[in-house]
Amino acid sequence: MSDDPITLFDAWFAEAKASELNDPEAMALATVDSAGRPSVRMVLLKGHGPAGFVFYTNLDSRKGGELAANPNAALLFHWKTLRRQVRIEGPVEAVSDAEADIYFASRGRNSRLGAWASDQSRPLDARETFEARFEQMKARFEDQPVPRPPRWSGFRVVPTRIELWSDRAHRLHERRLFVRAGTVWTEGMLYP
Repeated sequence: MSDDPITLFDAWFAEAKASELNDPEAMALATVDSAGRPSVRMVLLKGHGPAGFVFYTNLDSRKGGELAANPNAALLFHWKTLRRQVRIEGPVEAVSDAEADIYFASRGRNSRLGAWASDQSRPLDARETFEARFEQMKARFEDQPVPRPPRWSGFRVVPTRIELWSDRAHRLHERRLFVRAGTVWTEGMLYP
């Protein structure tokens, strides 16, 4: 068994992609605002490796504002069919514009148009307002590429702690904790 948490995550993630019925890349993202009040929501993992775990969002969204005020986050993957979860904590950094452009271009056209039409996390008076804005964006970008909006980008959670949790009979679960200091990971165990 590997003692590198990124290698272990890769193996578990591959198993999740083969066994989870819906969204194996779904992860809970926890942030806090400037007053320390927590907030959590589901986002999708769009890239990962030794440098960190990447997701994308509207920078003006609640999560974008919270990460600007406090650039630290926690992630949680829960793969129910595998009876496993992975907890990741660390500081957050912005992805490069080039990285964000490449991912944005890979999205479906309607998703790209939706990013332009949405004032994510802002009050919406009626669904029809959003649908009308979407139609305006379809007209605006008709017969041309849909570029990445300036307020839309990605974040990378740079892991400093990774816990791999496995279900065991009688709630005698296994919890492996990896903590990074510089470039070195140390491993320990936690009581269930």
